[in-house]
Amino acid sequence: MRRRAPAGEVMPSSVKKLRCAVYTRKSTDEGLDKEFNTLDAQREACEAYVASQRAEGWTLVRDRYDDGGFSGGTLERPALKRLLADIEQDLVDVIVVYKIDRLSRSLMDFAKLVETMEAHGVTFVSVTQSFNTTTSMGRLTLNILLSFAQFEREVIGERIRDKVAASKARGMWMGGKVPLGYDVADRKLVVNEPEAVRVRRVFELFVETGSGVETVRRLQAEGVASKSGKLLDKGDVYKALNLRTYIGEVTHKGNIYRGEHESIVPRELWDRAHAILQVSPRTRAAQNRQHAPALLKGLIFGIDGRAMSPTYAVKNGRRYCYYIAQRVLKADMVVDDGIVRRVSAAQIEGAVISQVRALLRQPEIVVGTWIAARHEMPELTEREARDALHRLDPLWAELFPAEQARIVRALVERVVVGPAGADIRFRVEGLAGLVRDLGTVAADALRAAA
Repeated sequence: MRRRAPAGEVMPSSVKKLRCAVYTRKSTDEGLDKEFNTLDAQREACEAYVASQRAEGWTLVRDRYDDGGFSGGTLERPALKRLLADIEQDLVDVIVVYKIDRLSRSLMDFAKLVETMEAHGVTFVSVTQSFNTTTSMGRLTLNILLSFAQFEREVIGERIRDKVAASKARGMWMGGKVPLGYDVADRKLVVNEPEAVRVRRVFELFVETGSGVETVRRLQAEGVASKSGKLLDKGDVYKALNLRTYIGEVTHKGNIYRGEHESIVPRELWDRAHAILQVSPRTRAAQNRQHAPALLKGLIFGIDGRAMSPTYAVKNGRRYCYYIAQRVLKADMVVDDGIVRRVSAAQIEGAVISQVRALLRQPEIVVGTWIAARHEMPELTEREARDALHRLDPLWAELFPAEQARIVRALVERVVVGPAGADIRFRVEGLAGLVRDLGTVAADALRAAA
């Protein structure tokens, strides 16, 4: 049986030293100016208890942790914060309090404190309640208290979730990031008309182009930005297209409710946009290519110098596209003057695209592009220019017609069709501008194909 050492007797060397910190608290500052106040009374009782455990190796730390005039319902107390900081620095082994409620009146806060203590191997004692986590009974009591704390957290969580669900069912704004097109006044969404114009523009361009990539390109060209001033990207566009807030609705866990706020996108425009969204990106791309304007319109000419015009014919339900000479004749062959009357759009466009893609891989073109682009982008390296051009080739098939046409027009100056074939004249200087935004176009195309 362990013998307690009488007062003044030196502790046995085998007893582990435990550094004890006394924490005191009073909710109001009334009477704290007295020579002997409530905090002093708490400290005296705690220090006496520590002294009684001297044989167990208990010894007081020098610092005092006294919070006068602070509620136990919060952890925002200067002395408590200082105590927690010392615990994290492993300067304390045992916390001694007069009563548990001096440490905290909230079970949830109490649980947080215990988590910090356990992480650093610290125990605590309530001297008037026989509560001591250094013993097995004390730890059992602690687990019971923490079980109630967990129950309290779950009940509070259920109440919050029920309140949010009920509020959203009434169409109320429940906080969060304020969407473009709205401001918050008196905890309600109100229309910000200049921003609402930008939102409607997103929907209009998407309905017009049927392409997220092309919508982003045109929005950025117009300088359409988010609330932060950053130009809208593809993620912003698709988030806006799917945000039912814009048609005056509130969603919660799959349910849709009529909101208290005003809509900023007409229902008809929303429905048209979502009809397009129901189609996969690859299918939309194929549809856009089928109905896209001719790729070489304005760029293709006959040997007589006159432009060839795009046209099409339908046979057995299939659409065939052509470029025809201005002097349209009945025959489909070369006449005496050497002018080609008609050429298949698929064949000539395929030839031009093949030449463009081959051009992007030629080393001398890469160097020329880099030199030309350095005027606008001095920091651009030759490797970055090469990577930008090479990145486009494997993604070409995923690009929408508008992106393909923009690249072709940037690189092709003129296509002259004659009896011997097609003469394609390139404008290498157009590559400099292409490199500037090629990274964005290619990245967007890759995401669209995913």
